[in-house]
Amino acid sequence: MRLEAIENFDPAHWGDILLDGPRRAQHVENVKTLLRRMGEVGIPIMGYNFSIAGVAGRTRGNYARGDAPSVGMEGPYDLPMPNGLVWNMVVDPTAPGRETGTIPPSTHEQLWSRLDRFLDEVLPVAESAGVRLALHPDDPPMPFIRGQPRLVYQPRLYQQVIDRHPSPANQLEFCVGSLAEMTEGDIYDVVDHYSRQQRLGYVHLRNVRDKVPHYKETFIDDGDVDVLRVLAILQRNGFEGVVIPDHAPQMSCAAPWHAGMAYALGYLKAGLQSLGRR
Repeated sequence: MRLEAIENFDPAHWGDILLDGPRRAQHVENVKTLLRRMGEVGIPIMGYNFSIAGVAGRTRGNYARGDAPSVGMEGPYDLPMPNGLVWNMVVDPTAPGRETGTIPPSTHEQLWSRLDRFLDEVLPVAESAGVRLALHPDDPPMPFIRGQPRLVYQPRLYQQVIDRHPSPANQLEFCVGSLAEMTEGDIYDVVDHYSRQQRLGYVHLRNVRDKVPHYKETFIDDGDVDVLRVLAILQRNGFEGVVIPDHAPQMSCAAPWHAGMAYALGYLKAGLQSLGRR
């Protein structure tokens, strides 16, 4: 087995990079060490999400075909973040006022500045180690979640990430589902635009219906996205990386999650075969 990527830094090891907190310098060194170790063992991609609030605001229900359980969003999620949390995880259980206090809100400008500073420091290490950093878009892609700004909540904002840091080690963890949930852009134009730039580290491919803040995840053959058309665009533009099914609705059986993922994988495999790929 060959490992193509690792996905997500542990918030406890890099949360002060996101918050611009007192342990920021140590957390940058943590990331640099991880990138060097990945290079030593031959893991070529580190997927990450530069988000303070992380994945928040999702709901669960029988949203998919046949009332299969899935996830979605049923309106904005504005519940403030308590002190000591990053990415919905407790990183500092001793934070003062953790039960009543909240993390001060940041601005979009501050978050972009933190990303710029982070990439300026770690991209040279990634290049030296032969590792690529791949940024996930926001999920759910709202301008704010829990009072905190989001970085890539519209497709055009991905281009800023590329233009501000043109290093070949700066790539995209390309989540088609999150991009399709955004309120701007045509998903097929978006896939074409970024895959032509050879900036895709790897691809998350799931299907959805509707847009934030009211969307539902569907079976891979049953949403607003023509998944086979997406695969054809990726092939036309020479994408040679990994495509994974991300999430999938669950099925009524002894292994609901596994069955849902197996259905998605089988559909993707058939789609690739229809394009002459193995």
